[in-house]
Amino acid sequence: MNNRSSGQPTTEIQPFGVFVVRKIHAAQRDLANIPNPIEAFASYWRPDSSPASTGTRDHSRSNSLSRDDGLSSSRESARDSSLNRISEKITTATTSTSNSNRSRFARSNTTATSHAPGTSSCSSTYQTRRTNSCNNDDANTFQGAQASTVVTTMDQAKFDTAEIDKDRDLKMIVDWSLPIFDMAAHFPNTILSRLTYTIFKQADLFRIFKISPIKFFNYFHSLEEGYWDIPYHNRIHAADVLHGCYYLTCHGVRPSFGPSASPDSLLPQPLPPAQSMSASMSTLELMALYTAAAMHDYDHPGRTNAFLVACEDQKAILYNDRSVLENHHAAESWRLLCSKGCNFIENLDAAETKRFRYLVLEYILATDLKHHFEIIMTFNEKTTDMELSNESDRLLISKMIIKMADINSPCKPYPLHRQWTERICDEFYNQGDEEKQLNMTVTPYMDRDDAQVAKLQDSFIAHVVSPLAVAMNEAGLLPVLPGLVEPEMMINLKHNHQKWLQEIDSSSSSSVAGLGNGIIEEESSNSDSPDVLKRSPSIGSDVEDAFDMCTIQEHDEEEYL
Repeated sequence: MNNRSSGQPTTEIQPFGVFVVRKIHAAQRDLANIPNPIEAFASYWRPDSSPASTGTRDHSRSNSLSRDDGLSSSRESARDSSLNRISEKITTATTSTSNSNRSRFARSNTTATSHAPGTSSCSSTYQTRRTNSCNNDDANTFQGAQASTVVTTMDQAKFDTAEIDKDRDLKMIVDWSLPIFDMAAHFPNTILSRLTYTIFKQADLFRIFKISPIKFFNYFHSLEEGYWDIPYHNRIHAADVLHGCYYLTCHGVRPSFGPSASPDSLLPQPLPPAQSMSASMSTLELMALYTAAAMHDYDHPGRTNAFLVACEDQKAILYNDRSVLENHHAAESWRLLCSKGCNFIENLDAAETKRFRYLVLEYILATDLKHHFEIIMTFNEKTTDMELSNESDRLLISKMIIKMADINSPCKPYPLHRQWTERICDEFYNQGDEEKQLNMTVTPYMDRDDAQVAKLQDSFIAHVVSPLAVAMNEAGLLPVLPGLVEPEMMINLKHNHQKWLQEIDSSSSSSVAGLGNGIIEEESSNSDSPDVLKRSPSIGSDVEDAFDMCTIQEHDEEEYL
C-alpha cells in the first residue's frame, strides 16, 4: 500500500531537489537568449556567479535563489564544490568541441577595463551593445583564456597575439614619430593587420563588439594583401593613416568650441582639462574611423583619378568619373568584408551595421582631395557653434581627422617626411612614364626628366596641408603634448616647409611661393597664414593636376579665409 492510500503524509521533496528544479527552470527560460547555452547552464549551478559574456543581462533571479533553500553551511559548501567541478567539466567539454571545428584562438591578456554604467561621455544609442546575439565561437573567444594565442587565417597566415602585444614598435603607437618604415621592414606583409589589432585592442573594441579574432585577422590580412606593391599607396601608407587617426583621437585636446568656448568674463580663463576625441565619440564611430583608415586606399593602382578618367578606365566608367578611386576603395573593401569568414562586424545589429557602413563610406569619400576645400570651409563656418554632442558635428570632425591623417607627411619629423616625399614622387614618375608611352600630356611634376620636388612640396604644404592643419589647430583639435607650446604636428609642418623653401632658394628659384607658371600664388609673404590663398581665374593648376584637384570649382579669396 502506498503512502497516499494509507493516509500517511507524502514524503517532502528535499531542499536540494528544490534548488535543482528551480535552477533548471530558470536556466530553461533564458537558454534561448544566452550566447553559449551550455556554459550559461553550467553557471546557473554556481550560486555566486552569472553566465559569462552576457553583458548587462540581469541575473538577480539566479543570485536570489542561491541562499534561500535552508541548507546548512557545511552541506551547502559541499554542494557548491561538487557543482563547480561539474560546471568546469561541462565548460571544458564545450570549449574543446567548439574548437575542434575551427582554428584555436583566444583573446590576449586584457588591458582594458570594463566601463561602469553611466561613465560613457557620448549619448549615442549605438554605444548600447546587444548581448544576446553573440554566437558560441564569439562567447568562447572571450571565455577561453586557456586557448592558444596563435590565430591562423584562411590563407594560413599566423598571428601570435601574445607576440604582437610585446612588440616594441607597436608600444610606440602613442608617439607621432612612430617608426613606420622600421615596422614595415620587420613585418612587410602584416604591418597593417598588426597595427589594427593593437589599436582595436587598446580601444577595447574586441570586447565591446564581440569581435572574433579569427574573422578580424581574416579580414584585415586579406585587406592588406589587396594593397599593391607600389611606392606610396601601399599597406604602409594605410597603416600610417590609421596611426594618424589613432594619434588624433587618443591624445587629449582642448576644443575651442562648445559651451566653454565663449565665457562671459573678460578675465583670462583657466584652460579646460584636455580630453581625447575618443572620449567624445561613440565606440561605433571610433571603430568606423579606424576601419575606414585601413580601407581607404585598398586596391589603389598607383594612378590618379584624372589619369583613370583620361584613359576611360573601367573604374572611371563605373563611377561616372566622380571620386573614382575613393568609390572603388570603399566598394571593394566592403565587398571583402562581406566575404566568407571576414565579417568581423557580424555581431552588430541591423541599425548598428547600417550606421557603421554609412560612417565608413563617408570617411573614405572625404579623402578625395577634390572635396578638400569644401570640407575645410564647412568646418571653419561651423566651429563657432559646433558641439561634440551633435552627431553631424562629430562626423565633420572625423572627416577632418582622416583627411589630416591621409596627408600627414609634412607634419612628421623631417626624415619620415623626406621618405614619404621620395615615395610619392616615384609613384608620380611611374605615371608620367606611362603617360609618355600612351602619348598623353605628362601631368606636371610627374616627369622624372624635369623633377621639381621642392616646388611641388612647397605648394602642397602651403595650399593643401596648411589650410587643413591650421583649421584643426585653431579649433583646438591637434594634441599639444606636455612641454610644448604648440602641437608637434604644427612645429614639424613649419620646419619641413622651411626646409623646402631653403632648397628652392639654393637652386636659384626666382620665386618662393610661385609655382611653375604662377597659377597659384601666396598672398604677400606672410608665412604664418598659409591658409590664406589667392587664386587666379584659371583653376587648372599644376598642384591640382598632380593631386586630382583639377576640377575644383572657382572660389573667391574670402571663401578660404
